[in-house]
Formats: sequence, C-alpha cells, structure tokens
Amino acid sequence: GGTACVATGQPFDTAKVKMQTFPNMYKGLVDCFVKTYKQVGFRGFYKGTTPALVANIAENSVLFMCYGFCQQIVRRIVGVDRKTKLSDLQNAAAGSFASAFATLVLCPTELVKCRLQAMHEMQLSGKIIQGHNTVWSVVKGVIQKDGPLGFYRGLSSTLLREVPGYFFFFGGYELSRTFFASGRSKDELGPIPLLISGGFGGSCLWIAVYPVDCVKSRIQVLSMAGKQAGFMGTFVTVVRTEGVLALYSGLTPTMIRAFVANGALFLAYEYSRKLMMKQIESY
Repeated sequence: GGTACVATGQPFDTAKVKMQTFPNMYKGLVDCFVKTYKQVGFRGFYKGTTPALVANIAENSVLFMCYGFCQQIVRRIVGVDRKTKLSDLQNAAAGSFASAFATLVLCPTELVKCRLQAMHEMQLSGKIIQGHNTVWSVVKGVIQKDGPLGFYRGLSSTLLREVPGYFFFFGGYELSRTFFASGRSKDELGPIPLLISGGFGGSCLWIAVYPVDCVKSRIQVLSMAGKQAGFMGTFVTVVRTEGVLALYSGLTPTMIRAFVANGALFLAYEYSRKLMMKQIESY
C-alpha cells in the first residue's frame, strides 16, 4: 500500500514541500513543475523517493497493524463483542489512535525526505552553502549537527497533523465505502469504489490538517540552516510575516496527490490483505 502511494504521488509531494517551504519562489503548481524540470531535470520530481518509500512503508505497516489493535480497544471501550462491526465514527477514532504510533516511525524518514526535496531551494535562497544530495549525506548531517534526536525535529507538529488527520482519513474512507456498499458487505466492493473511497479519505485528511503540515515542513527543512522555533512560534511567524494564505501554499498538488495516491494506497491494501487472508485460510 505504501509503495503504491509513493509511486503515484511522489512528484506532487515534491511540489507540495517546495511550495510550502518557499512560497515566494513559485507562482503555482505549473510554475513549480516547469522550474524544477528546467533546473534539476526529471529526477528532481523524485528527490527523496527512497526515504519516502521507507516512510510510507514503515508508516502504513505500523498504521494498519495498530488500526486493527485499536479497533479491538474501541470495541472494549464501547462494550461490544470483538467480531462486531464498528460504525464509521468508531473506525475513525481507531484510526486516530493508531496514527500516534505511526508518527514515531514516520517523523525521522519524513524529515530526510523533505530536506532532500527542498535542498535545491535552500541553496538558491542562500540559507545553506552546499547541499547534501543523497540520503546518507542528509542522515550523516543530521547526526553530526543534532545527534539522533535531530531526526525528531517537527515531532509535535507531525503528531498534531496525524492524530486529527487520520480521524478524517479513516472516517472519510469508511463513510465512502458505506455509501458504495448500500447495504451489502464492504468486502464485496470492486476496485473503482475502493479507489474513490481511498481518494475521498485522503482528501478529507489534507483539507483538515494542511496548515499544520505546512508548519511541519518548514521546521524540518529550515532547521538545516539553524535552530527553528517550535510549532506555535513558526505558525505565528508565518501568519505575521506572510499572511494566512502562506499556510495553504502548495494545496493544489497536495489535493491531486491526496486523491490519486490514497486511492492507490487503499486499493493495494485491501487487495493484498484479501490475498494474504486467502493464503492463511488455505493453510
């Protein structure tokens, strides 16, 4: 699921991070794509793909594993049998709980990904003299400058994004599946309803938490040039100096990516899960 998500959404994610961190450099999505292609070439759209793959595979593995556990916790809290189907709201709550665990594996890998994606802009703006162009060089730089805890720059803002965001993510996904199922079992849904439901869930997530993600990207990228203020300090500085709209810079590529990538994520997840369940049952 995580692999499918990265394969379909990485160029849009790269544009998102660039536009969030340096909103004055780009007039819009097309301008960002054109300038990136002219300056760095096609490979510029896939900067940070390796850590993005690690981040998505790790995050979604932990997320969906914990989602199952958290569903059982929700069943205990509401006092129902462990095989009882949860409501869409209860599934949303389970997804929100699960995201807190996923954040611990996501934050370090996403920090490396964001820094690689915005490295060219950091050099252009004069914030750093020489950039690190490989995963290992970024990892080494973080360890030398800040130690192992440096990988958790932006942890509080990542948590602030994930916990409420995944409530809307799983809530939107389950609500959409309920709509398409219309009385049937959700497990009987075909690929198109699953794609649309995943895309709807992803769109709900990003609409709800986009300003938080913008602050997180700035903290993780700009901390290369020196110590950054925390979440509230960065949030207030952006609003005061650039206005509220700066918190929504890069929203267009994010919404395109959200629908396409999360549709692919859930489609791959559901079909791989069914395949694995069949393998287990055959034994």
